[in-house]
Amino acid sequence: MEEKTSAQREALLRQNDGIVTWWGSLVECASALSRLRREGRLDAGTLRQSHEYLQNLSGTWLEVPPTERVRRRALRLVRVHALRGADALQLAAALTAAEEDPVSMNFVSSDTRLTTAAEREGFQVL
Repeated sequence: MEEKTSAQREALLRQNDGIVTWWGSLVECASALSRLRREGRLDAGTLRQSHEYLQNLSGTWLEVPPTERVRRRALRLVRVHALRGADALQLAAALTAAEEDPVSMNFVSSDTRLTTAAEREGFQVL
């Protein structure tokens, strides 16, 4: 799905070592694509191509698994930031991947609440 930030995101993909994301990202992305189809913003062919692209991309990224450590972090994050559950899990996974050193990794998201929380946790948000 072409969006205002698509060109910037593609450039980031080319410039960086790769994507680190949480275990549920594939489901979140597939859900967003299906929602766009239901809303009539994607036709069936584009949806199919998008799912194929997503599947290929997911084979290149590093996933942080759903561990007890990630869950405990997410529980803390929902208490201190205005985050939805899935967003807290995403940020908790990022903290886990960064080994509690958020300045060691960049954080990318289009969600305002999530990027605000990531900045407050110490990430450089791109």
